Amino acid sequence: MPKIKTHKATAKRFHLSGSGKVMRTRGPKSHLRRNKSARTKRALAEMLVVEGRTMVTRVRRLAPYLK
Repeated sequence: MPKIKTHKATAKRFHLSGSGKVMRTRGPKSHLRRNKSARTKRALAEMLVVEGRTMVTRVRRLAPYLK
């Protein structure tokens, strides 16, 4: 079997948790940071669990060797 190529953009945006759940980053983190409160910036730093079986399947197919 040939090796499967990883979709690099997907690999940069998603990670696996210790229990194997697919985690994603939040959105508007880089633009207009001075206007956001410290509380908002802390909340944006957290990662969220990817919801939906279809989306998880898609991420795992695009990046089969996620760490």
